[in-house]
Amino acid sequence: MKTQEIKFKNSVDNYSIFVGNNALSVLSKKIKIVCPKAQKIALIIDSKIPKNFKRIIKNKLKNYDLVLLPFSASEKNKSIKKVNFYLNTLLSKNFNRSDLIIGLGGGITGDVAGFVASIFKRGINFINIPTTLLAQVDSAIGGKTGVNSIQGKNLIGSFYQPKLVISDTSFLNSLPEKEMICGYAEILKHSIIKDRKFFNWLKKNTKKILLKKPEQLIYAIKKSCEIKIYFVNKDINEKNLRMILNFGHTFAHAIEVRNNYSNKITHGEAVLSGMILASKLSLIKKTCTFQTVEEIKQIYKKNNLNYTYKKYLKTNEIKKLIPYLKNDKKNNDEKINFILLKKIGQTTPPNKFKISTGSLNMLSKLIAQ
Repeated sequence: MKTQEIKFKNSVDNYSIFVGNNALSVLSKKIKIVCPKAQKIALIIDSKIPKNFKRIIKNKLKNYDLVLLPFSASEKNKSIKKVNFYLNTLLSKNFNRSDLIIGLGGGITGDVAGFVASIFKRGINFINIPTTLLAQVDSAIGGKTGVNSIQGKNLIGSFYQPKLVISDTSFLNSLPEKEMICGYAEILKHSIIKDRKFFNWLKKNTKKILLKKPEQLIYAIKKSCEIKIYFVNKDINEKNLRMILNFGHTFAHAIEVRNNYSNKITHGEAVLSGMILASKLSLIKKTCTFQTVEEIKQIYKKNNLNYTYKKYLKTNEIKKLIPYLKNDKKNNDEKINFILLKKIGQTTPPNKFKISTGSLNMLSKLIAQ
């Protein structure tokens, strides 16, 4: 399947997302087009990137004054301290706004690199090269950047669109199954919130995605990007409709924070758990049917993903998450702002279901059933 180009376009921003097995081949040519005055490039690169890819990237950037900024990607390193280090390095190297920052790595690397780009001299050119399935279908699209605090995940950040996104699926060949599942969680979420036909396609093709079959993988990435772009263009700064993309994430972020961002549970596994908890809450609130919840659970069962939520379908486990739910970014008062499910392909609108911690405490037993 040849490289696919997806256009991101709204009243303010216009850039391309390239998805394919050799998508990196366009990098040099595209930099000249989107950053014609760039002389210096800072490459914020995940230290786990295989050496052969580092060599390829460095060769493609050989005509620029290249500064390598290694990054040990982890939720704990996704911090203001690390951002400050990069800012001071760029200042010491006399970077200016016509130069370029490239983020090469997973979602954490892209979030940090994008945030640095957004605040360096009030905005420097930025290109995102996501190297994990999760980043390619989610965090690299839409312009959300940021870092964590001790109070919660992604609470410090900005909206800043890249000049270009290149999602080369050859990066995924070395990913372990756990990381593929991590990205698949967001693919599944996109189908659940927007596209019943895509959900039906995933019923038949999930195993092929997890096995990295090129045709199915590229199609799933492209479809996910298109769904995310739909919501981003409706609500660029996440004031309303874009919050729908956070279906399952209210519980998921609470799970991650409670586990202190431990590698025992990935972001995707937390999202898979969170979507089941949110679907069960939807059933209790009578916004969706029992059959809808069961159909979602079936796709988990068929693909051996039900391990992700079994622990959290217990009353005490749900109650333990409640204190962490209060810091969710969607909340604008004392209540917790949930996106609930109506049917596969449609959710409730944001701000429709706000539930107090007391009420959620009482509902935890029903969610766990």
